[in-house]
Amino acid sequence: MPTRPATAEADRTAVASFVLGLLGLLLFNLVLGPLAIALAAFALHRGTTRPGRARLGLALGLADLAVLAATMTAGHGTLFRLG
Repeated sequence: MPTRPATAEADRTAVASFVLGLLGLLLFNLVLGPLAIALAAFALHRGTTRPGRARLGLALGLADLAVLAATMTAGHGTLFRLG
């Protein structure tokens, strides 16, 4: 049974959210975290057949922002320590 184009697009968006959230834990969490959150919300709103993957992307996006906050707190408000 073929899926509708909107559902297939939502499924791809859910997977992209998960992948970007996972990558955001390691690199560019300032950019990839909010992007993962937005894509997960879009996928859930569009009715993806992979809601678990979209929720994981949402959770990982939030974790990206938590890692960013912890990094900035540990560095006294900076991302890089000079000197």
